[in-house]
Amino acid sequence: MTYRLLTAAAAAALAAAVPAAWAQTPQTAQTQAQAQAATGKPTTDAPANTARQGTAAAVAQGTGAAAPSAPAAAPQSVHIAPAGDIVQTLQAGGQFTTLIKALNATNLTPVLKNNKGLTIFAPTDAAFAAYMPTDKLMADLPGLQKLLVHHIINAEVDSSKFKGAHGPVNDGAGGKIVLDGVGATAKADQANIIQADVRASNGVVHVVDQVLKAGSVAETVPQEEQPAAAAEPAKEEPKKAAPAAKKGTKKGR
Repeated sequence: MTYRLLTAAAAAALAAAVPAAWAQTPQTAQTQAQAQAATGKPTTDAPANTARQGTAAAVAQGTGAAAPSAPAAAPQSVHIAPAGDIVQTLQAGGQFTTLIKALNATNLTPVLKNNKGLTIFAPTDAAFAAYMPTDKLMADLPGLQKLLVHHIINAEVDSSKFKGAHGPVNDGAGGKIVLDGVGATAKADQANIIQADVRASNGVVHVVDQVLKAGSVAETVPQEEQPAAAAEPAKEEPKKAAPAAKKGTKKGR
């Protein structure tokens, strides 16, 4: 399989598609808090920091799984249609109850409603259920906020932009989401994109079958080794003819 890596210029172009990260809007009184929440900075209405547990522990470990024994998400069949902005589209989809609850709890819902040019990789309810119990997920809001921001790109990235390529792009907090458009199924980190390119009024939604795990996939793919050329058989040198035997002389009688 041949991989075409996303070049640094291509990744930078995706990240720069929106001029100001999480551009602030005057539509709510919490705009400053929303922008700060989206960039991962502490805000006056953000939850207080707590000891790492649950979500934060999973994110910090880079495994994304709160419990090693958590079952893998079953294959899912999802089809959603645009229904307004990103949040309205998720609400109309009917399979993102946990995601919407998490966005509300971490002050990220206004960010996804009031800003344009965004991309979100949206885990289904089944994906969250396989990741962590909801009560444990909601018990650690700072860790949950960090987890959710890893699913957001501050640019519109449809699947055509990484088709046939593999490489990282910046998430909303400056981390990396590794996109892979090489195989039959496109991926974000380790998750399959089970429905791509849902065009909401202010960005793109990609439905994924797992919660994304930062660092779960290498940013670059080792190049396949070329088979060594077969050694040519050694050429045999021509054999030299044996010298002729000398005839003896007869003695006279």
